[in-house]
Amino acid sequence: MIRAAFFDFGGVILSSPFEAFNRYEAANGLPHDLIRRANSMNSDSNAWALFERGTLTPAGFAARFELEIRELGCEVDGLEILKLIEGELRPGMVDVLKRVRACGFGVACLTNNFRSLDSAAPEIVEVLKIFDQVIESSRIGVRKPDPAFYHHALSLMEVEANEVVFLDDLGINLKPARAMGMTTIKVVNEQQAVAELGRVLGLDLSDI
Repeated sequence: MIRAAFFDFGGVILSSPFEAFNRYEAANGLPHDLIRRANSMNSDSNAWALFERGTLTPAGFAARFELEIRELGCEVDGLEILKLIEGELRPGMVDVLKRVRACGFGVACLTNNFRSLDSAAPEIVEVLKIFDQVIESSRIGVRKPDPAFYHHALSLMEVEANEVVFLDDLGINLKPARAMGMTTIKVVNEQQAVAELGRVLGLDLSDI
């Protein structure tokens, strides 16, 4: 029986940063999905991985990421890339989050980030208050898809893996969670995610 829902933040509750990356690429004459491709290379030790574990400063990230992109034959401004991370709230997903919690399910936010969400915009801070737990890679020094990240979340929420449904927009983050026993939903778009979550939890979310 599912007792808790784990939500990624960027790409699930917030719009995906990949949309902003693609706009930057198009505006600067760069190959489509260049930034996403760079993020997937050496995924445990690249600039993003180190930054999200809190081991690089913004300047350190920018220098390392620019080098990684240069190795792919292109040039970017690393600090400008960081500005693209902030997404916009998806009101429908916020409503889903509220409904799921009101129906008695535990809710947790599992996010890879490079700075504490405590410093986020006020409207985002208000959404974070809905969660029972917010687990941030920059605080705990571990990031998705490391299984240790998920074990930490399960411990905080006092649930077993088979009692959890986990929503994320990246398959690489869902794979280890699924191997642990979680029910997983890859978020392709808001409508699809809401429909799948409703089926898993046995809730009618069709009005959202």
